[in-house]
Amino acid sequence: MYALVDCNNFFVSCERVFRPGLEGKAVVVLSNNDGCVVARSNESKAMGIKMGTPFYQIRDMVRSGVLIACSSNYTLYGDLSSRVMSILADAVPKIEIYSVDEAFLCMSGMEMDRIAVICRDLVSRVKKWVGIPVSIGVAPTKTLAKVASHFAKRYPGYRGVCYVDTDEKRLKALSLTPISDVWGIGRKLSPRMERQGIRTALDFAERPFDWVKREYMLSGVRTWTELNGRIGVGEELPEKRKSICTSRSFAEMTSDAAEIASRVSDFAAKCAQKLRQEHSAAGKVSVFLYTNRFRDDLPQYSPCASVVLPVAANSAQEIVSAARRGLDTIFRPEYMYKKAGVIVDDLVDSDSVQIPIFDYDMDLRRRQDRISEVMDKVNSSGRNLVRLAAQRSGDYTDGIRCDYRSRRYSTALDEIIEVK
Repeated sequence: MYALVDCNNFFVSCERVFRPGLEGKAVVVLSNNDGCVVARSNESKAMGIKMGTPFYQIRDMVRSGVLIACSSNYTLYGDLSSRVMSILADAVPKIEIYSVDEAFLCMSGMEMDRIAVICRDLVSRVKKWVGIPVSIGVAPTKTLAKVASHFAKRYPGYRGVCYVDTDEKRLKALSLTPISDVWGIGRKLSPRMERQGIRTALDFAERPFDWVKREYMLSGVRTWTELNGRIGVGEELPEKRKSICTSRSFAEMTSDAAEIASRVSDFAAKCAQKLRQEHSAAGKVSVFLYTNRFRDDLPQYSPCASVVLPVAANSAQEIVSAARRGLDTIFRPEYMYKKAGVIVDDLVDSDSVQIPIFDYDMDLRRRQDRISEVMDKVNSSGRNLVRLAAQRSGDYTDGIRCDYRSRRYSTALDEIIEVK
């Protein structure tokens, strides 16, 4: 058996943990640069606000007080997610974190009575210890657990936990689940399926195996198998990325060479940090710039330059230095830039880096690696406390517009909650 633990309206719930006055009110969380809606409370959903709604379309509702908007606060969300996942990990022998707000718990070998006790306790414990409401779906396969979690979230009568542990419950749950809501189907395949007369999950599960294999191949067979109560999706092992990109749009266009260089340095340093976290090293560093393509009255320019490293690296010094060299070859001061970014690719395992026989910089690279390790330890709190001189100084937001950002209550000492 699997239990899928899903945090309800996660970003909104995180905002409510330290701001209880938001309970019962219509709340939305906005994307970077306050661009569009990426999370909604149940109250804002009832108002008809859709995911992806541009902020300018609901700005008047925010100004009038009908709706409350929050800028993305990923530092807060990441910290609360870690707290939730640590509670889940303590409750079961095996956990598979699926996303920032979802995790599969492996309940193999447990009796249903024991599973019921654990799930009820987790709903209560996560809410009490972290402040985040969760819904849990329990079923013999991951796809069915996803279906069950949807019912647990939508219907209060389940009190946070829905079990699909019999064939009767499975058939009823599938008959009430639109095909577009099935994990692995989504909006891409559902229009095609609906044209074929498949409108619910049960319609798909009842199709013959040979037809499913012919029409939807391996991925469709896996989903079909899982909907019929047999395991078709194994443990999802995280794969190392083939490339890493860090980029940002600027709140305001700029042609300031020093400002752009410092931001590119920040992006490169972030890429280097991600490389070290994944125990990878990059053989190539690329830098790109974009002007504002929506400004027809301005000249357009979108260059990119790549720098091949002599030895694959992941130290902040080498990645930043390569990015700055690439930037120097493409920057032109006559353009107004709206976005910049850094990409590292040609990735290899950091333990398998090929060192040239005559590498006269080996000692320097080792020192840089040690310095980067120290930086990671000091910056483990999430704050940019130790950085290279080429990077921006102080605490910054990458130039991202975040007019409605809440405080980082749990990670920044100067933003902790105040008791009066």
